[in-house]
Amino acid sequence: MVQERTLPTFQATSAKIDRQEGLRIYEDMVLGRYFEDKCAEMYYRGKMFGFVHLYNGQEAVSSGVIKSMRSDDYVCSTYRDHVHALSAGVPANAVMAELFGKETGCSKGRGGSMHMFSKEHNLLGGFAFIGEGIPVALGAAFQSRYRRDALGDPSADQVTAAFFGDGTTNNGQFFECLNMAALWKLPILFVVENNKWAIGMAHERASSQTEIYRKASVFGLPGYEVDGMDVLAVRDVAQVAVARARAGEGPTLIECLTYRFRGHSLADPDELRSQAEKDEWQARDPITRMEAYLIEQTLADGAELTAIKKRIELHIEDAVKFAEESPEPSPDELHRYIFAED
Repeated sequence: MVQERTLPTFQATSAKIDRQEGLRIYEDMVLGRYFEDKCAEMYYRGKMFGFVHLYNGQEAVSSGVIKSMRSDDYVCSTYRDHVHALSAGVPANAVMAELFGKETGCSKGRGGSMHMFSKEHNLLGGFAFIGEGIPVALGAAFQSRYRRDALGDPSADQVTAAFFGDGTTNNGQFFECLNMAALWKLPILFVVENNKWAIGMAHERASSQTEIYRKASVFGLPGYEVDGMDVLAVRDVAQVAVARARAGEGPTLIECLTYRFRGHSLADPDELRSQAEKDEWQARDPITRMEAYLIEQTLADGAELTAIKKRIELHIEDAVKFAEESPEPSPDELHRYIFAED
């Protein structure tokens, strides 16, 4: 087993969250988990093709960050992007149809699993090559700052969140974009989803500084280490970072210590990680922890949470039906959506 870092502690009772917000976040996490479980089923049944990278176990990061943002803020993802899209408000029908390669998908069936995009929901895309999305996110943050400061648009206070994995933080784009964001005080959150493994490479074997959040200090910006299996802890840090960015105080680096419950992709036999390591992290399931919190704080009871799960199961079954019945892209439009006129 790779050496474990001590997870930061967070007092959940200090979270300022009401029943409505608690259930909203819980529902978002359950939607992400059940959606990914259904993707696995559809993949193994031959309904999806190519590489499909699932998000199971990391739901607290997506829900904790994106649900702390506004609907007009921007989200930029990686190849593990389905759940980021759902948290950003892209309908499950459109995400599932995209995975089926259908015309009704959020990328018109052209993007598939790793290239989710939605202009309507300010989802800037999923990117297959690691680090590709960070400069795109930086550009979105720059235009917010430029519109506000140079063009005098007071409504241009949108914040951008760039999600990426631990393996990306040894790449040039990461350092270059942190530097530029700090220099220009851009409204961006750099969100590292440190799930300990870059495909089959253990993080401790690949980086000379394994505590990624400490890399923020080189650029003079705040860096936070957070328990990425606790949605309330992620939310607490994200709210601070979002408020800071919106106030014009610049970027924040957030390292979320999390874990993927499945292999790197559905084609990965997942033989490199020890069973003891998997068991230890699965015991920290973020959805189970949120359920316990909602019940302990009398914000919901077990029956309500069960009803939410059943409703989401039906919602995802409807999404599969929608995807199966949707039309394939027309061969006549093979060259469409390549240039900006569309």
